[in-house]
Amino acid sequence: MRVIYLGTPEFAVPTLKALIDDPFFEVVAAVCQPDRPRGRGNKVQAPPVKQTAVEAGIKVFQPEKLGASPETVEAMASLKPDVLVMVAFGQILKKAVLEMAPLGVINLHGSLLPELRGAAPINWAILRGLEQTGITTMQTDRGVDTGAMLLKEKIDIADDMDAIELGTKMAEVGAGLMVRTLKRLADGSLEAIPQDDSLSTYAPLLEKEMGSIDWGDSARKIHDQVRGLRPWPGAFTGFNQQLLKINRTALPAPDPECRKQESPESSEYDGVNPLPPGTLILASKKGKNSILVACGENGGERLELISVQPPGKPGTDAQAWANGVHLKDGDRLETVVLQKA
Repeated sequence: MRVIYLGTPEFAVPTLKALIDDPFFEVVAAVCQPDRPRGRGNKVQAPPVKQTAVEAGIKVFQPEKLGASPETVEAMASLKPDVLVMVAFGQILKKAVLEMAPLGVINLHGSLLPELRGAAPINWAILRGLEQTGITTMQTDRGVDTGAMLLKEKIDIADDMDAIELGTKMAEVGAGLMVRTLKRLADGSLEAIPQDDSLSTYAPLLEKEMGSIDWGDSARKIHDQVRGLRPWPGAFTGFNQQLLKINRTALPAPDPECRKQESPESSEYDGVNPLPPGTLILASKKGKNSILVACGENGGERLELISVQPPGKPGTDAQAWANGVHLKDGDRLETVVLQKA
């Protein structure tokens, strides 16, 4: 089966590698975004899909916009693909591309369609507190993730799993799912199922302002915000008039045996007594030190800080950060209000 592959980021690499490694497929070209500056040095780097394709000796096209590059579309068509495979390509395809191959364009989408259509389904699955999501192969049409569904596979979301980890799991599962989908399309054993639009939900683009933590929100909501917004925009708060990124949190289990009075002068944590939201607590329970934040509408909930990132520095263990800034019981984290660009 002759395949043209459309994708750019790391998420798209496992599926491309699976197609390259399987003798049933011949990947005749890859289409991805142009090389761009990345990293601390802002050096121009090839996207992950291009790197993988070049290593395998596969032809690469890198138009800024495929829909505005008829010469690229013509070159793709000349390769006479049987199917186009799209994974995290991020562009709406025009008719000439949609109808280029006999088997059409098969997309790998990071949700159990018709739930979470849109640009950021992995993030929104966590932001909405889902305990299970999945991945779907589908026929691509002119809509946004509205095409007929082919195969699905469910994926559990662990309580400590963030969007980076969920994306990695999805990419691995999706690679096998795409291979099975294409082989069943080739032998005619797969039936496309139209989506029920009445059941659809949406996963829109993320915005930087979404990262600002309101400590008046519930501990669960903030925990999901921290997990769901990695790697971008990340969840952040204010501390000593500087921006502090919160990379990882945990929901501490309540201890029914511990009901001691809590105050800014006390290191005993009972998880009951309210404090002003954003108040930091240096807690000690059963020989384990931890840093807790009072949250919830009345400050009666607790969230544990696991990893943070001060401005201009790499991420670090929250306890090490606390030692470095000489954190005291009763110090406060403040909600940061960003203005929309």
